[in-house]
Amino acid sequence: MGDNMGKIEAICISRKRGVQKEPIKEANLLVHWGIEGDAHGGKWHRQVSLLSADKINAFREKGAHVDFGAFGENLVVSGFDFATLPVGTLLRSGDVLLEMTQIGKECHTHCAIYHSVGDCIMPREGVFARVLEGGTLHCGDELVIEERKGPRPYQAAVITLSDKGSRGERIDESGPLIVKRLEKEGFEVMETLLLPDNEEKLKKELIRLADQRQADLILTTGGTGFAPTDVTPEATLAVADRMVPGIAEAMRAESMKFTKRAMYSRATSVLRKGTLIVNLPGSPKACDECLDVFLSTVAHPLDLLRYGASDCARK
Repeated sequence: MGDNMGKIEAICISRKRGVQKEPIKEANLLVHWGIEGDAHGGKWHRQVSLLSADKINAFREKGAHVDFGAFGENLVVSGFDFATLPVGTLLRSGDVLLEMTQIGKECHTHCAIYHSVGDCIMPREGVFARVLEGGTLHCGDELVIEERKGPRPYQAAVITLSDKGSRGERIDESGPLIVKRLEKEGFEVMETLLLPDNEEKLKKELIRLADQRQADLILTTGGTGFAPTDVTPEATLAVADRMVPGIAEAMRAESMKFTKRAMYSRATSVLRKGTLIVNLPGSPKACDECLDVFLSTVAHPLDLLRYGASDCARK
């Protein structure tokens, strides 16, 4: 098999969550749901899980006795190293078309395999996909990478930081406003989150969205002031690989035209791997004004992150 072609070695489902997946000979995949009868299907981004047969076999060579499905994977495929493929990769098998949405996952409670051998490959090698086109899959079917027609829409995530909002004591107005602005610019908003002002929780979500979901852009709102609970800049800087100070500086300069209090904003803007993270103010009006500063011109730097300078120029 070539680099762009693999073979489905096993199809596994579990009809109840928390129960090990068992192999089946064929499966019906439903659009925007997953595998019919599998407990992990649903209207979310982790509809189908995939794991490389080569990685499972390498794990077995260490002395571990594991069956297909033991790691919670739906599809076991030979010929692919899924963790090296970018989010957004299209995978075709007959009528079925999958789009990769996440690489790896956090293991909240270590599985039986981890407790028995001290390791589990799913959190770092497994990937997840959503079903774009449905159909039937069989063991032995080929799985190929399908070329995308046109560029993939930029994907963004929006995080609102508010203790009162997270407790349901205040309606989040800034988050929906940001989503509306992003969608108007052609972004696909992959996730919206409402979190308390907690540095560790925000760091965890920023890392997940940047590393596992590979968002192009993450916008936060709130938590950039002087209050002891305002820790958004600290969490953002803690996960940063590189700084992009110009965006935050430009937003403060523009906001100074409306209020001198803008000078007290501690908002920052950074890069983590291929993701741009920008802190926005907490108020809807200030968010709107700050988005006017950079949103219409952000496509080019996002192109550089996604394609690199030479590929970006050709594109």
